[in-house]
Amino acid sequence: MDEDALAEELRQSVGELVRAVRAVDSMPPGEAAVLGHLDRGGPLTTADLARLRGVTHQSAAKSVKDLSAAGLVRGEQHPEDGRKLLLHLTDAGRARLQRERARRAGALGAAIRETFGPEEQRRLGESVALLSRLTARLTGR
Repeated sequence: MDEDALAEELRQSVGELVRAVRAVDSMPPGEAAVLGHLDRGGPLTTADLARLRGVTHQSAAKSVKDLSAAGLVRGEQHPEDGRKLLLHLTDAGRARLQRERARRAGALGAAIRETFGPEEQRRLGESVALLSRLTARLTGR
């Protein structure tokens, strides 16, 4: 198989895997994405979140509004620009995100145990390292 065909097969397979794992989520994907960005990137503005997610400002603002109402994020005046809000993940938001991540990992772990024997699990582990290197190459990290 040539590299381009492998790349397309990998793209399709990883996309299907991500969608299958997200199917166990108990919150809308946009809200989970906002919590994840705040967890990984620290305090951000709504505009930052929209840019990172590749969505409109209005879409990001709706997610932020819903998360704020649920007590999962809080806003404070931006220290450099008082017209902006700097959004922070609350303790409740961090706990909710951890539950979502645990739910995803649990579903994926169960599928791995039910699908693969020990040798295939070892090979899958090696593949994860390769995928991590590939991701680093694509993201420049």
